Amino acid sequence: MRRTLVAALVVSLSGCGVVPGLPARHADAPTSAPPTSQGTSAAPAPATTRTALTISQAGQAMRGWVDKYNATLKMRKWWRQNARLDALFVEAALHEGVIERNHETFKWKPGHRPINLTGTPTIYLPRPERQPRIGDWFIAQATYRDTKGHARPHLLAFFRSPGQPFKLAVATPIHWGQRMPKPRLDADGYVSDMDSVVAGAVAKEYLNFWNNKKKEGASGYRLAKNSYSRKAFPAVNKGLYVAFAGHGSVFGFRTADGGSFFLFALVNDAKSVNQVLSEALLVPKGGNIIQELGADWFS
Repeated sequence: MRRTLVAALVVSLSGCGVVPGLPARHADAPTSAPPTSQGTSAAPAPATTRTALTISQAGQAMRGWVDKYNATLKMRKWWRQNARLDALFVEAALHEGVIERNHETFKWKPGHRPINLTGTPTIYLPRPERQPRIGDWFIAQATYRDTKGHARPHLLAFFRSPGQPFKLAVATPIHWGQRMPKPRLDADGYVSDMDSVVAGAVAKEYLNFWNNKKKEGASGYRLAKNSYSRKAFPAVNKGLYVAFAGHGSVFGFRTADGGSFFLFALVNDAKSVNQVLSEALLVPKGGNIIQELGADWFS
């Protein structure tokens, strides 16, 4: 990886590693240990700091991002322009933009495809007063064609710093035969806060599994037997696999039946950007088995 590419990655992600409901974390330079708190509280921001985001506005922001994304993909070697990457992506999604440069080096086709939405996206948005201090986030479920040309539901998490446009943080298609759980909504249609303790443990378990450093279940949770990771690891580990150094922001909410939904991505150290693994997960109420609803390996 060229030094300039690494520098672009670090600068673009600096200060954007928010984990909703948890202390803010950096995703730009993760270490072998779980990302540590940077001392910035993710407590709700005072109402005077920024305008509250509505569900309708989040939907408009998602469509606006798609238009910008599709326009960028038409530009020649867009992945070589740091400003274009930074205008669209943060965190794990920005890693994908950098990896596109590897595709060019090996004369592979670009891994990103235009997004042509089918139907109306579903928006999962926390209440304005529950947004973290450093910005706003929401999750969108949208149907469009995957890289193989099949129309299927995808999950996308967006984040924006105050005064900035929304950028994509993580995305993954939903596995065939799976569907999103119903969220626990309040009277205004906002999702409820996720369980921060479970979120941290689940992300840690995926790092433990993929890096094969600790006994499975050390986090208190285990991957389901039919998970994508169990099937993918044996094949991936024989190739140019680079251990994951940490994870980006964990986006999520409580489900209507008391379970927990999480969306996040595992990322390499900034000096070894080689792959991104995005995960959409469900942990049933009172259970410790992580059910995989969707996953995407970008390398």
